[in-house]
Amino acid sequence: MKVSDICAFMERFAPKALAESWDNTGFLVGEKDQPCVRVMTCLTITPETVREAVEKKADCIISHHPMPFRALKELTSASTTGKLLRALIKNDIALYCPHTSFDSAPGFGINQQLADALKLKETVPFVPNPDCGGGTGRMGIWETPGTLALFLEKVRDLLKLPYVQYVGSLDRPVRKIGIGCGSAGEFLQYAQRFGCDVFLTGETNFHTCLEAEATGISLVLMTHFAGEKYACDRLAEIIRQEFPELEEVWGCRGEKEPLATFF
Repeated sequence: MKVSDICAFMERFAPKALAESWDNTGFLVGEKDQPCVRVMTCLTITPETVREAVEKKADCIISHHPMPFRALKELTSASTTGKLLRALIKNDIALYCPHTSFDSAPGFGINQQLADALKLKETVPFVPNPDCGGGTGRMGIWETPGTLALFLEKVRDLLKLPYVQYVGSLDRPVRKIGIGCGSAGEFLQYAQRFGCDVFLTGETNFHTCLEAEATGISLVLMTHFAGEKYACDRLAEIIRQEFPELEEVWGCRGEKEPLATFF
């Protein structure tokens, strides 16, 4: 089996046509014809994720966030990006980064995974892609409608979070839910337009929180890390099922939320 087989699967699973125009997605480092028996998924290329990939002899990393994100003028150890990319090249580790195509993919895309895990039915994208299926964000009807407090519990328990930040009244009835993983505060406008009771995203800014409060839509922040890491770990399971001949496929175990909380 070769890296090209993993790339071909990822391009079927999360077509590059779904990626945003500003994004840098796809096969970014390595040789497609190199043998591949060990694959690691992760959210981001960091010193910790690269160290784990090297120690466990990964042949290919599928990192949700791309590296490099923007064009490089030099590839040296003077920058963190250069240092990490040089380590991948030195250890013959290929890198594939789906990013916004994975966010928007039908079936097992990140937003769809979250919608399914939270028991939403009749799910549709905010902005459908007629060519590839899927599309920007998701919205759906909660299978067993309840209060905002109950929805917060579901999010907290699913993602194993110590707490969940929110805007809104805990006793507010919740039925229609919008989702935008990562940093998707700009999708609040879609959730408002389509009459969602709640918009779930990873992170956003202060003024988006004020906008939600002023317009009466509840806003739930699951952290950028937790929602996307959940889907990256599940991606490892999907690849394992698709390619049983692989020696090992795993979600990076050393990756963690970069923000700590002091109480």
